[in-house]
Amino acid sequence: MCAIQVVPASRGCHRCRVSRIPRSPSSGVSARAWRDALVAVVAGFAVMTAVAAAGLACAGAGDLPGGAFPRVVAAVVVMAAGGSLEVSGDAGLLAGADVSLSVIPLSVSLAGALTAGSCFLHPLHNRAVARPRELIGRALPLVVLWLLALTGAALLARQTFGLSTADSPAGVIGELIDSAATVGFRADLPATLLFGLLWILGLLLIALLVSRRAPLPAGLVRFHAALRPAAFATMLLLLAYVVLGIGVGLVVAATQGHAARTFAVMLLGLPNLAWLAFTLGFGGAWQGQVDGPFGLPMPQLLDQALRGSEPSTVDVASLAEHDSRAWWLVAVAAVLLLGTGVLAAVRSPAHVRPWQHALHLGVALALATLTVCLLGRVQAEFGLSLLGIGEVDGLGGTVLLDPVLWRTVGLALLWGVVAGFLGALLARPLHRRGRVEAPAAPPAAP
Repeated sequence: MCAIQVVPASRGCHRCRVSRIPRSPSSGVSARAWRDALVAVVAGFAVMTAVAAAGLACAGAGDLPGGAFPRVVAAVVVMAAGGSLEVSGDAGLLAGADVSLSVIPLSVSLAGALTAGSCFLHPLHNRAVARPRELIGRALPLVVLWLLALTGAALLARQTFGLSTADSPAGVIGELIDSAATVGFRADLPATLLFGLLWILGLLLIALLVSRRAPLPAGLVRFHAALRPAAFATMLLLLAYVVLGIGVGLVVAATQGHAARTFAVMLLGLPNLAWLAFTLGFGGAWQGQVDGPFGLPMPQLLDQALRGSEPSTVDVASLAEHDSRAWWLVAVAAVLLLGTGVLAAVRSPAHVRPWQHALHLGVALALATLTVCLLGRVQAEFGLSLLGIGEVDGLGGTVLLDPVLWRTVGLALLWGVVAGFLGALLARPLHRRGRVEAPAAPPAAP
């Protein structure tokens, strides 16, 4: 849409010229905004559903009884979109069950975030400035439709399974009194909508931060040079770890066997492992425990380091006690972090000083690491007790993984500062946006 403006050609002249001035898009919630939001939501949930279904199929969930597969897929999508599941167990009158599960399948989350974020940004490209009301008018329909789709998935995500205890004392007694152990799950709708709202708002905010071509409100344009290069470089760093994880997974699937299980982990939780390796590489630490018949499917090195009746701390040094190749995580982190610093400097205007690059990248890396730590937590517990005396052997298990938050985030800040400063120095000989070349000297007068 264009507006016609009549401008006098010159003072005292009655002739006029016509100019076309671009009219800013409507700041309200238009039908086009709802259409674009619907496309983003449908595409995001379709991709998440496809990735979750493929991962669960590789894990063998397609053979679940009672047509439970679609409901399990819906549960994984709910968790991936920030939702919450309530897991319950029932073992009849003489036995009790205690079940809890808290984990985010980040492969599914990442696929949905990349899809929905790209669809949200596409109509906003190639403009430097947008009114706040316009951005809100674009975001509001997407948030509303996203929560409606999440509600539908949450209502579908409920199922109860029978648990075989035939070889245990509880199973024998259960057969005598006709009481079988069961375990089930259902989505906690209020918590799912609350955390789902935070998830989609965080996604839209990150999308605006990392995209160089998306517009910002006029009052925030001055922060463009400070925020976006470091945010974009940090996002590429995390994606680079995922790509490396895909390569390692393909090699493991081709050489070590158990290809179906490997692909299941890649399709459901690859970023969980890749970003864990990232934090360990720069010196971060996690605390965890693996006890019972359940465990982490891969890598086995992590399972070995965590297995025991008491929680233990995992870092590169503790992993290297089981396999010295764990030290390669430090080398990979150093190379990729330095490349991140160079990339952030190259994308920044030439007038930004090295200490400013260091500050920007340090803050960006610390915030990204904090997010990774909060999303990468794992808690899964199952216990079956008989007559309230104790747990039944073989049917109890614990998998816990929590970050040592201050150590990990603090080291991320330090590494980001160092990488940002060194990257700025290395980027000086390279072509930089915003650099103005000195004008050529005029020819000497004869």
